[in-house]
Amino acid sequence: MSNTHSAGRSPEPARFRELLPVPGRTDVDLAEAYAYPLALDRPWVRANMVSSADGGAIGPSGRSRDLSSDPDRRVMGVLRGLCDVVLVGAATARKEGYRPVRPREVWARLREGRPATPRVAVVSRSLELDAELLTTAPGDARTIVFTVAGAPAELREFVAEHADLVVVDGVSVGPEHIVNALAERGLYRVLTEGGPHLLAEFVAAGLLDELCLTVSPHLLGAGSPRIVTGGPGTPGAPEHTSAGTTPLRMARLLEADGHLFTRYLRE
Repeated sequence: MSNTHSAGRSPEPARFRELLPVPGRTDVDLAEAYAYPLALDRPWVRANMVSSADGGAIGPSGRSRDLSSDPDRRVMGVLRGLCDVVLVGAATARKEGYRPVRPREVWARLREGRPATPRVAVVSRSLELDAELLTTAPGDARTIVFTVAGAPAELREFVAEHADLVVVDGVSVGPEHIVNALAERGLYRVLTEGGPHLLAEFVAAGLLDELCLTVSPHLLGAGSPRIVTGGPGTPGAPEHTSAGTTPLRMARLLEADGHLFTRYLRE
């Protein structure tokens, strides 16, 4: 008896089925489905997150990749190919093993007229970062590091030698500091991949334009943090916590291999 996995054949990748706005469509162009607005004159901040069906953001290993899948990684690849910069918090960069984004042949059309890879921007008060994130980035896509004036001087010197260092006066780096610095560099297509505390900062500041959320068909139960973490009085909470909700509009809904892929735009 034979099957589709025999004779060395690779299984066919899962097909994306559109549920909104065109129900049943299967010829989905992911680059078109997730295209940034045209003619941007300011940074457009898009978040890409994954959660379990009951809202958990981190799996048993302590990393979000426990909830991922091949279709989820395909969407992540397209989102990275479209963006100018991947923004991430230092804790997530350490846990998930972030390195400079590697170029892909399939990005040639998406990145025409731009560097072959997006830059990585990381927010860290302590500057405790993996050296490879700084030293192995290509010259036209140097890593950007946001920190505060009180960061260790010896680490600031090392980071400044290998990356673009942005030092903010005060005790924390706010979303407005990040957005302004990226705008100065012409990096308007922003993709933040978390973590939950950094995302909470952008939500509280009203600077998140879009949320791309993958809902994974798993249950994690109690204990796993949400994709937005930190309220008043909790460790790592944003300095300015939003007092109300942020209305969103669902612009796209896809399904593949049991995973739902939602694209929400801020009203």
